[in-house]
Amino acid sequence: MDRVIVAGGGLAGVRAVEALRSKGYEGELTLISAERHKPYDRPPLSKAVLAGEVDDTTVDADWDGLRCELLLGERATALRLDAGRGGTVETTAGDRPFDGLVIATGATPITLPGDGPQHVLRTLDDSRRLRAGLTAGARVVIVGAGWIGAEVATTAAKKGCEVTVIEAADAPLANAVGPQVGGLTARWYAEAGIDLRTGVKVAAVEHGRLLLADGDHVAADEIVVGVGVRPEVGWLAGSGLEIEGGVVTDASLRTGRPEIVAVGDCAAWWSERYGRRLLVEHWDTALNAPDVAAATLLGQEASYDAAPYFWSEQFGKMVQYAGYHPVAERMVFRGDPAADKWAVCWLTGDRLDAILTVDRPRDLVQARRIIAAGTPVDPEAVADPGVPVRQAVKT
Repeated sequence: MDRVIVAGGGLAGVRAVEALRSKGYEGELTLISAERHKPYDRPPLSKAVLAGEVDDTTVDADWDGLRCELLLGERATALRLDAGRGGTVETTAGDRPFDGLVIATGATPITLPGDGPQHVLRTLDDSRRLRAGLTAGARVVIVGAGWIGAEVATTAAKKGCEVTVIEAADAPLANAVGPQVGGLTARWYAEAGIDLRTGVKVAAVEHGRLLLADGDHVAADEIVVGVGVRPEVGWLAGSGLEIEGGVVTDASLRTGRPEIVAVGDCAAWWSERYGRRLLVEHWDTALNAPDVAAATLLGQEASYDAAPYFWSEQFGKMVQYAGYHPVAERMVFRGDPAADKWAVCWLTGDRLDAILTVDRPRDLVQARRIIAAGTPVDPEAVADPGVPVRQAVKT
């Protein structure tokens, strides 16, 4: 290959550039990013950046050494594939031919109907705009009690805002970890002085208020919408690539065309571990999967089959998760969930499928290794918080 394009300027994009060079690719390399900023880390946007503790999370990359052309503030708009190999990425800066392509265009936040102003939190500029409105006494209404909603609520409450969180499900984090586990976090909102309203659906965002499905209104100075994201794949319409939620790939992150790989929030990759297609929109995947994508693009044998991992800092607690619980047969608690520190494990027979920990980082680290290796565990031992997770393995 002589010309490789990386479409997407997030963490997955920059890591793909670095991986290509580290694996010996010497040809032309271009990164196209819709944002005007150089690639940066997103996790701090709902934490330190929103709180005003930091203002720059730019990824430390040697762009001169990487010999990569940066097209910042430009967007990929369409993909045309040649009959044999390669093709052209149409961009707002003109057509760019390629013979190798990394699709890393990420995801776009879902917004709500209505003509009133609403914030989403996906980019550095989003975080800075919202930060300006988080002043003491401001009425902040957050739609969605997922990971982002909880983190924004935490920061807003610390800044002295009057915070209301509206959630359509019957519990926070219901879609992420199930209503039973998610419901255990509801008391954290109350302890932070936040008005959490579950089982409430939203009709529209209006000026200065949120219209609920039952006709009621919630007054607001700032409305934040955190109800999920959609993979940014619209620009691939008509290209011939298979789209199933995200860009469909095999376990090597290869699409139906061998010269095109997909990675990060927009990739729906096949997991041999779980026997299904996964679309994981978290930092750890964006950090590590590009190494496999680059190897695949260069004709090397590689596959990506990591157990998902993510974390959230909310209400003074560190919540961490590893694995994939939907495949599990049962759930057991590790410690009292009414206490400050606890965990929950999902198991199938003697296989540990997933774990969620609250301020028990050692449990998470040890369990993550067991999940990755597929080592059998003693279910009774793994449920005992007095037994280190690493000692719960069967001998």
